Amino acid sequence: MFPTLLKFGSFEITTFGVMMFLAFMVGGWVLTKQLRKYGIDEEAASSIVMAAAIGGILGAKIYYAILFRDWRLLFDRAGLVWYGGLIGGAAAVSWVIVRRRIDFWTTADAAAPGLAIGYALGRIGCFLVGDDYGSPTDAWFGIAFPKGAPPTTAQSLREFGVTVDPSITSDTVLRVHPTQIYESGAALIMFFVLMRMNARPHSRGRTFGLFLILLGIERFFVEFVRAKDDRFFGPFTVAQIISVILVAVGAWLAAPRQRTIAPVGV
Repeated sequence: MFPTLLKFGSFEITTFGVMMFLAFMVGGWVLTKQLRKYGIDEEAASSIVMAAAIGGILGAKIYYAILFRDWRLLFDRAGLVWYGGLIGGAAAVSWVIVRRRIDFWTTADAAAPGLAIGYALGRIGCFLVGDDYGSPTDAWFGIAFPKGAPPTTAQSLREFGVTVDPSITSDTVLRVHPTQIYESGAALIMFFVLMRMNARPHSRGRTFGLFLILLGIERFFVEFVRAKDDRFFGPFTVAQIISVILVAVGAWLAAPRQRTIAPVGV
């Protein structure tokens, strides 16, 4: 793949960093546009976008450090976990919403499409650096990551707890499920579905609830083919447990309610 975009001596610009930047920029732009449609002023929108970016990065790093029980990882360039970013971003945005006395669920509905498109772009960054890939496959769409983080060698996959034919030598590079592309494609579909829902009157919190349902379902199933070493609940990963919780919360939010909201002009 293409882990490095540009390099000047010891300084380098990674493709992951570029895609993360684009994810925040595009997601923030979509969020700002959606907030304006719901009548939330531009200054408040800017504060929410900034809080989402800062809280999202901190949350992603803290979750990563907790997952591997090593606080030194907070200062490592690598290691951003999506669910940690979602939790951290939500906490930071909630603080801004309470401080500015903005309706919480209206803001959550406006944020849902931006989160989806940001997720789609972020996963493309994972693909370009060869991170967060899946288990070995002989299917035509399988992709090898010889320069991945780490490379998809038999040894690396075994260290993830993946079952690999013992006859395959440790340094053999294997083709794996490109789970980053699976997730990016699913998130892109989510984006269009959520934008369509936000374009018409709906119960407060319903769009965000649908986002949680779709995200939880997508992540739950893709985890079965992810190369993961955190299967602490039998065959299930921590992310799958969180996914089940998200689907349950999303179902509660998506349930019809009396009070509805609509974008300006609808």
